[in-house]
Amino acid sequence: MRLPSTPSPALSRRLRRPLLSLALLGALASGLFAGCSTLDEQQRRWIFQASADAPWPQERRGPRDDGLENVWIEHPSALSGRPVTLHALWSPNESADAPLLLYLHGARRNIEASRFRIAQMRALGFSVLAIDYRGFGQSTDELPSEAGVLEDARAAWDWLARQHPGRPRYVFGHSLGGAIAVQLAEAVDDERGLIVEGSFTSIADVFRTFKWGWLPVTPLITQRFDSADAIARVGSPVLIVHGSRDGLILPQLGRALYERAVEPKRFVLVEGGTHYSTNGVGQPLYREALRELFGIGAVPRPTATGAGAPAPAAAPAGS
Repeated sequence: MRLPSTPSPALSRRLRRPLLSLALLGALASGLFAGCSTLDEQQRRWIFQASADAPWPQERRGPRDDGLENVWIEHPSALSGRPVTLHALWSPNESADAPLLLYLHGARRNIEASRFRIAQMRALGFSVLAIDYRGFGQSTDELPSEAGVLEDARAAWDWLARQHPGRPRYVFGHSLGGAIAVQLAEAVDDERGLIVEGSFTSIADVFRTFKWGWLPVTPLITQRFDSADAIARVGSPVLIVHGSRDGLILPQLGRALYERAVEPKRFVLVEGGTHYSTNGVGQPLYREALRELFGIGAVPRPTATGAGAPAPAAAPAGS
């Protein structure tokens, strides 16, 4: 029987988990023998899987033909002492007072490859700003770190506040971006809500779900992304979403993250959702959760203008 030239998506997911496990083991082993600096760098390469694109010519930084707007955010990095430039995509909602959403993507894929999820979050009622961290896409070509991407997320959060003052802001993160979103929400006090999809409690906990997770190497992990600890200090409502068929980040990790959050909170398990399809498959559940937890899309109660009078149009949360 002739084998297919490329594996099926399901087979790819089954293969990727042991490959990720072996990759982290390799990073830990090579770094251990070469020294602490290499140990840290190897883990950062494995965890982020970042790749910078060739710089765009100036004319490509202008208007686009896909309805999105290129945004360039510059901020000084306290880690490197050098300025960092972030490439972002801005997708405004047709409603001028729609709530704002900072979109934080996961490992490997940049914002150009995340446009489908940007569109899905916009369809839920948000104006969306999605950023590439340093080391990704058109942003500054620098090896990212846990501390560095949090700097980048905070710079984008502050950009939204400057450009759209007074508008309610939410933070959304997918996969590794969920861990960044949790830390950002812990660090600021002006977010209206936190939304996390397909994420986890910590990098160490993710490794423990892999084939070689029984090995006692987790104390060597430098990029820990301890979301379980941080989410307990988030002061806004929290929505945790996970796909029942997520074979990369198992649903029990999303549930465990939810258990550590404080009320008000909600956990949504999307039946049939995978690591990459949950956002689209779960749109009806998203709408319900956003309405109940954040009041986005909620129909206000009739006023005393008269029994049976039609309710006024729904307003975005925080308007």
